[in-house]
Parts: sequence; structure tokens; C-alpha cells
Amino acid sequence: MPHTTPYKGLGNGFRQAMLKRELQIGCWASLATPTATELLGYAGFDWLLIDGEHAPNDLNSFHMQLLALKDSPSAPVVRMQWNDPVLFKRMLDLGFYNFLIPMVETAEEARRAVAATRYPPHGTRGLSTSQRSNRYGYDLDYFERINESICVTVQIETPLGVKNAAEIAAVEGVDALFIGPQDLAVTYGQLLNPLHPEVQAGMQQVTDACAKQGKAVGILAPIEEDARRYIAMGMTYVAVGSDQGLLKTASKKLADLYR
Repeated sequence: MPHTTPYKGLGNGFRQAMLKRELQIGCWASLATPTATELLGYAGFDWLLIDGEHAPNDLNSFHMQLLALKDSPSAPVVRMQWNDPVLFKRMLDLGFYNFLIPMVETAEEARRAVAATRYPPHGTRGLSTSQRSNRYGYDLDYFERINESICVTVQIETPLGVKNAAEIAAVEGVDALFIGPQDLAVTYGQLLNPLHPEVQAGMQQVTDACAKQGKAVGILAPIEEDARRYIAMGMTYVAVGSDQGLLKTASKKLADLYR
């Protein structure tokens, strides 16, 4: 008899936390290896970002890392390579429920991302009746419930995105905005200086716009002092490090200890 127990993504607790603007502490998975991602998954983070933009991931490595997180309490989030409906379709069928879309600057771009994650009539996602996301057809209620279980978060990385933050946050189906601090800094003319007052003012503008719309806002902040500043600013979707950074820091410290 077909299995009717919903896949754990249905009813998506991570999305519910976004909607309630509950603090969710995460970590970047950039090494593109299931072993490192599995290890992170046992650490106790609320979510893990599997990076498709700046890490050497492909469809197979995404798949292997999802498998590595099956026993983890951490919610997998995928950062898409780009806001492309074909890429969304592959990630959705593979089993991702939580998305971070880079370089969103307008409400129309945000609407396009949301549409790519929803089946018609609410969106444009192509339908396959048997894929990993619906347990290869064993989840009989998948198609009735999956639209409400997808979490879409969009990344603000430019002054134009900051300017349009209120309109982007108002898009139905956008659950949170996420600030890319280094990209935002460089597009303000402040290379490697996200603490510049103008950049910080832009971040505050995004945070205020989200607060007015009741939407969560987040950031990548691997320095503790920065992370705590942004949480105090009102951000709740916060990545506090990466597997690459942790390995680099710890290995350098160990090597230096014996020099």
C-alpha cells in the first residue's frame, strides 16, 4: 500500500519560523561535500545553507548533501545559482523546500521566483508525478499541500534592491529578505567594508521595510560582534559562519600552535 505519511518538508517548520520571525541561527555549507554537511547537521544549527552560487555544487552534490541531512534537525536551504525557473524545477524535484535567491532587485523579480516554486494555477512549476520530493509518488497528498510548504527568501545585494525593499517584502510568497553584506558594500562603493555608515543605513532600511510588512530579514555575519549587532537591529534569519571558514580558522590555529 502507498505510504501516506507526509515527507518532513510538508508543513515546513522552517517556513513557519520565518513567518513568525523567530530567531533562526544557521551556517553556510560551502565545501560541496556530504561528509562536511552531515557533520554540520549534527551541530545543532536551525538551518544550513547549501550554496549553489559561490560553491562548486552540481545536481549530484546537492542530492548527496540532502541525503546527508536526512537525520539532521537543521533545515536545508539552497542558494540558487540564479533566478531561473529551470533551475528551480530541478531543485524542487530533488527535494529542496527552502530557497535563497541571489541578486533580487525588484518586486517583479521576486514574483517570478515565487511563481517558479508553485504549481499552476498559483505558479509556473512543471509537474512530474514521481520524483524525490514526493517520495517518488508515495506521498499521495503532496500536490495538494506542497505550494504552502515552500519557503522563498530573496537576497538584497544592491542599492536598487534596498530602494525597492518595501515592494519586494510585500510580494505574496516572499517569506524573508536576506542581505548580502559584502555585495551590498561593494555596490555602494565600499569594497570589503560592510560596516561603512552608508551600507549600514541601507541594511537598516531593509530591516525597517520588512518589519512594516511583517517579514523576516536575515544576513550572513561570521563575526560574533556583527551577528549580535544585526540581531539587535531586528534580523532573525542569521548565518554565523561557514564550514570553509571553520576549517580554515581551526586548521591555521592548529598549524601555528606547533610552529
